[in-house]
Amino acid sequence: MDKLTTSPDTLVAKARSFRATYKKLLWCVPPSGKTDSFESVPDLAKSMYTQIDGFPCVRLLNLSGEIGCSNPGRGKVVAPIVKFKNAKELVGSAAILVTVDEFESLLLRVSEDSDFARKVAGVLVESRTQVQNDLDGFSPDVKFPQAEFAPYPSNNFEWNPAGFVSASIQQSAFIFLSIAPGIFSTYEINIVVLRLQGSGIMWKAYNFPVFLLSQTSTPILQEVALVSEKSKTSYTEDVAEFDLVMQTTKSGTHDSASCLNEGTCLPLGGYSVWSALPPINISSPQTKPILLTMTSMDSASFFRDKSLGAESPISGLIALLAVVDSLSHLDGLEELNKQLVFVVLTGEVWGYLGSRRFFLESDQQSETMKGLDLAMIETVMEIGSVGKSFPQGIKTFFAHTAGDSSSVNGTLNALHRAQDSLISEGIIVKTASTSNPGVPPSSLMTFLRKKPQISGIVLEDFDSVFSNKFYHSHLDDLSNINSSAIVAAASLVARTLYTLAGGKDPSAIKINASLVEELLGCLLNCEPGLSCDLVKHYISPSTTCPSHYVGVILGDPSSYPAYTGDISRFVWNFLADKTSIPSKNVSSTCPKYCNGVGELCIREETDGKGVCVTSTTRYVPAYSTRLKYESGSWTVLPSNSSDVMGMEDPVWTESNWDTINVRVYTVQKASYDRLLLLLGIVVTVLAYLLIVLARTVIRKALKQD
Repeated sequence: MDKLTTSPDTLVAKARSFRATYKKLLWCVPPSGKTDSFESVPDLAKSMYTQIDGFPCVRLLNLSGEIGCSNPGRGKVVAPIVKFKNAKELVGSAAILVTVDEFESLLLRVSEDSDFARKVAGVLVESRTQVQNDLDGFSPDVKFPQAEFAPYPSNNFEWNPAGFVSASIQQSAFIFLSIAPGIFSTYEINIVVLRLQGSGIMWKAYNFPVFLLSQTSTPILQEVALVSEKSKTSYTEDVAEFDLVMQTTKSGTHDSASCLNEGTCLPLGGYSVWSALPPINISSPQTKPILLTMTSMDSASFFRDKSLGAESPISGLIALLAVVDSLSHLDGLEELNKQLVFVVLTGEVWGYLGSRRFFLESDQQSETMKGLDLAMIETVMEIGSVGKSFPQGIKTFFAHTAGDSSSVNGTLNALHRAQDSLISEGIIVKTASTSNPGVPPSSLMTFLRKKPQISGIVLEDFDSVFSNKFYHSHLDDLSNINSSAIVAAASLVARTLYTLAGGKDPSAIKINASLVEELLGCLLNCEPGLSCDLVKHYISPSTTCPSHYVGVILGDPSSYPAYTGDISRFVWNFLADKTSIPSKNVSSTCPKYCNGVGELCIREETDGKGVCVTSTTRYVPAYSTRLKYESGSWTVLPSNSSDVMGMEDPVWTESNWDTINVRVYTVQKASYDRLLLLLGIVVTVLAYLLIVLARTVIRKALKQD
């Protein structure tokens, strides 16, 4: 007889094969217990796995380290789903399902309890409709956003006091802290301290994936968690599989300099837009003083693609677009004694990338700034957060001022004249409190750093603290603002600018409220979103649901970018259209023959032809002033001691990734797996012994014969 060739390794492999086959059979049985027929492998996969829609927190880097989220290693993460309220003591690794109001407490516990943190495999955050009404507030940013760039000492001033804590709650919290020692745990006390200090959770690093669930995926996960909670004795469990592997994690590049060198990340940035009304004659010297009006178009939140920023800053963007629209309908703009210039910046959340690059491009006399002499700026007016004035009754705005007092006083007088002309609209403008240390966090800070003698005003709907309780949060959405406040702010700005420029009758200026409503639907909602008629009149958007995250710079930054985001392209086309004068060249082959002085081709994306117009509208790259693009790669430049803001520049980058995915499915519990493996081994060993015994018996029987 031949010798038995089955090795112990083979026996274990067979047992594992038996277990895997059993699991596959188990997965193919729907929850109802009925069996379905599958016509293809995708049908089988669809029945086994539930894909989860959501918005990831991703890994961002700077010169000193990392923030944001990522899988801890190079592979996927799989863990059973547990509700946070049931996760006080985790036995093993878990994917924690958490509500928005519990989210911050969870992250605090992660930072305070290292044993608990090691067991957090991932976090799934529930979405809820109209959650704003149930929360006192939620801001993942710090008390003084970007304080290091302020042109004055911050002195621990609180523009964003705890982000989400009202004065009454703060008072109660301080009372709590006075009696807490000896009564409450350190963890409970630290939660209160965190809320008083401003969490800043969006600026910290987490070595586990975090996803904000979509409205459709939230009930799915809630049901899964409920079923898991009720079936603790079952041999199966529902798990979440996270595929959030960052290239910087895989390559071990944990700061901007190293990841740019290895090509595992890209710089944060995009393209700002500026436009002149009326167009500037670039062939002759600029003689008119400039009234520069600006706003921002990028926001941020803990979750990359859920950065709507409705109040901060998109309410200001919509107001500026409405201002340009209203002024473009006036006659005699060429006769005004001031030049109107409008600037929409991006990258401001990330170290004022847009405004700092704006000045650098001007200093370098690049093509992007052709026709605009920043030395001619007389006054800067910034439209900040203006969407939260009362929808009925009095709408109050605050003018935060800086710079030359005589020029500022002239602007304030123009604002008050605009207010008087709108008396029937119930609009009031107040000068911000003198107890404020300076202007609030805004792009004007860059201008004051670069040109300390400049005079400027930031128009906001708050005095000393943000009125936006959801600053830099995914909850700063359309429900957080009202259109009437934006119309009121736009009316004030438009009439003020016209008065400052020497216009005679500002009362003739009317803001198109229907345009404001349309812009709200286009820029802050998925229905219609960027597929609205207004946006599609100018561009062919790449997506429907808007997001105002700055994104990354792709390729060589230039005045004629090969790629730029939907929002920047829409703003460029809108401003170029509204500030233009008809071109003598009406050729249908635009842009081929749009080669006259000052001519541009707009609406080219919509039909492939476009329209030639004469307009002074430019793209301006927005990325760190300490970065240089050369020979297809990025390098970090040494810091320059003469550039104060550059010295503080973190140089933000975003990690590359292959896919981002979350799915849920049912598996056998590990203990049951081990039992099956043991049973498989036992059965295999018994079979082996029976075979040996049978061979022995047969051999003896044959010998006897």
